[in-house]
Amino acid sequence: MEIVFKTIIGDETLSIQAGKLAKQAAGAVVVQYGETIVLVTVSSADEPNPNASFLPLSVDYQEKIYAAGRIPGNYFRREIGRPSEKETLTARLTDRPIRPLFPKGYNYEIQVIATVLSMDKVHEPDILAMIGTSAALEISEIPFAGPIASVRVGRINGELIANPTIEQTESSDINLIVAGSRTGIIMVEGGSEFASEADMIEAIFFAHQQMQPIIDIQEKLKNSIGKPKREFAAPEKDVELVEKVEGLARDKIISALGVLEKIERRGALSEAKQEVKTALAEAYEDRGGEISEIFNDLVKSISRNMIVTEQRRIDNRKLDEIRPVSCETSILPRVHGSALFTRGETQVLSALTLGSTNDEQRIETLIGDETSAFMLHYNFPPYSVGEVKRFMGPSRRDIGHGALAKRALERVLPEKEAFDYTIRLVAEVLESNGSSSMATVCASSMALMDGGVPVKAPVSGIAMGLIAENDQTFILSDILGDEDHFGDMDFKVTGTKNGITALQMDIKIRELSRDIMEKALSQAKAGRLHILEKMEETISAHRETLSPYAPIVVTVKINPERIGEIIGPGGKNIRALQTETNTQISIDDTGTVKIAAFSQEEAAKAEQMVIDIGSDPEIGAVFEGTVVRTTDFGAFVQIKPKTEGLVHISELAHYRVKSVTDVIKEGEKLTVKVIDISRDGKIRLSHKATLEAPEGTDAKESGGGENRGGGRGPRPGGGGNSRNRDSRSRNPKDSRKPSGE
Repeated sequence: MEIVFKTIIGDETLSIQAGKLAKQAAGAVVVQYGETIVLVTVSSADEPNPNASFLPLSVDYQEKIYAAGRIPGNYFRREIGRPSEKETLTARLTDRPIRPLFPKGYNYEIQVIATVLSMDKVHEPDILAMIGTSAALEISEIPFAGPIASVRVGRINGELIANPTIEQTESSDINLIVAGSRTGIIMVEGGSEFASEADMIEAIFFAHQQMQPIIDIQEKLKNSIGKPKREFAAPEKDVELVEKVEGLARDKIISALGVLEKIERRGALSEAKQEVKTALAEAYEDRGGEISEIFNDLVKSISRNMIVTEQRRIDNRKLDEIRPVSCETSILPRVHGSALFTRGETQVLSALTLGSTNDEQRIETLIGDETSAFMLHYNFPPYSVGEVKRFMGPSRRDIGHGALAKRALERVLPEKEAFDYTIRLVAEVLESNGSSSMATVCASSMALMDGGVPVKAPVSGIAMGLIAENDQTFILSDILGDEDHFGDMDFKVTGTKNGITALQMDIKIRELSRDIMEKALSQAKAGRLHILEKMEETISAHRETLSPYAPIVVTVKINPERIGEIIGPGGKNIRALQTETNTQISIDDTGTVKIAAFSQEEAAKAEQMVIDIGSDPEIGAVFEGTVVRTTDFGAFVQIKPKTEGLVHISELAHYRVKSVTDVIKEGEKLTVKVIDISRDGKIRLSHKATLEAPEGTDAKESGGGENRGGGRGPRPGGGGNSRNRDSRSRNPKDSRKPSGE
């Protein structure tokens, strides 16, 4: 049975349709906003997976290029290969708010697939995928503590907007995606242009208000066609075994948690677990996995209880205390900027590389082909946590952490007009014990300044945690990896002294209230400003000069009508220019040419060659041209592609020339000076104006002012510049009298 429910969000109608498409899935809905449409399906295995040690949930989001009326630009002309970065990030956005809402211990495989079917290039489909996932779960038999909803929030001229258009988002100083339930917030992701903590809270709870109608229509949908939920109860633990494990392990765990260093603490806990298993091996044969699970739960319980009862963390810090911070810059000599940031047992090395326009990242999206002049790549190798794993490409986590750090920093980058470079940062996580993404922000901010990038201000970041027990909440600053594991919240905040640039919040409990979020943001501000002070002790502003190994970027403006002359047939001319000058050259439709070189000499040479080809000739300009045709009265010389001028016979030398071919022949090079340009564009040239006049020659004879020749051109005088002298040395015929004269 097909059914549709609608509501108004912002200035557009949002509809959820079910019962028409993909009816064999456990739940399937079509969400539409404007003309953007997303199909979301959820499926579930019929039998539980007894080996699942965590929720077996997978979420995939896919953008079909046909949705925007386009054909994929790759060789195969179909969507192939691994998901794009946008698809990966949207899948993570969809996964994070729903994961805490399944029953604890639920071990049936769940698969969510969101497919963009139509894209109007006005409304982003990511929010629709998130809403559709909740709606599809609601009407399925899968137990789910929803519904939830998601809203994007923008702010223009101080006014908050729900689900802004793509164009509005580009001009917003706040851009947040917020997911929530009827009564609280579940997830936050986004950034701002130095908004205050109060402004961000206002935006988050504006989103919460706007999402209520979306929750309403999901409840109506569930009441109309929802399936009965699958009965599920987590297997009860063996009480006798739990008591025995606790009796053997509690003192050992408390002792192991007193070890301050992560690796040693992990080793002590592992040894304690093995001792417990050995003691129970005879009585509980083949139940080692169950014993490990009970032991791990006990570690979590004792760790949380230390905070609740003693306000003491496992590394003996106060709840709002930041681990020791140390910073270094310029530690890699050949990269264009570098920094090492260490906070406790988390350490990140960030390297900066500067490039030209040709180095920009090119991305195929539903909207069209886009370029990005700023990249930040995050790498998390297994050695950073003392593990041995298969070494592969970037994971979803790597892509997500890199995107968060990129969002944190892009607001402080200079405008393209002021700093015309492509910027790539690579963050290598060398050690990790909590919040390597925030260490990436700090290290990369310093690497930018070390490289001379004129950033608006340095940026720092901090990760906050939460323990919620029996109506009590304890907020932790600068959380450890273990605290992230056993805690209830991971709340990351980045910013400058003037405000917030990025936020990311995930929770493991049902929701967060406004007062908890306000307290967390306030405590986070104090922590990130403390870290910022430590960074500024090492470097507080960008260096005045770039690295000597960074490319030199020169911008030249030419007549747009001459773009084709620079590019040439099939790119022949521009390739030859790049090869001859050892540079990279790019040109756009406005006639803006960008030249990237690794020496000032190469940049200057390429610049002059581009100017010679791409600008219109002016009176007084000197060119080294090619003779294309001779006549009785002179020679026609090509001074640039598709541009010729006449050198009258009287302008070939300082003496009387009887025959043009006595001085020059077709195909030879000739240095010439523009002496006149008529109204109809005819160009008159002089060779003798580029030559030194013989002694005793008067100005009229040497200046190109004879009736047959020069007209209004400047008097050549003696001498000429070094380039002209070089040209004469390459063309000895220029100053040689014809034989018999």
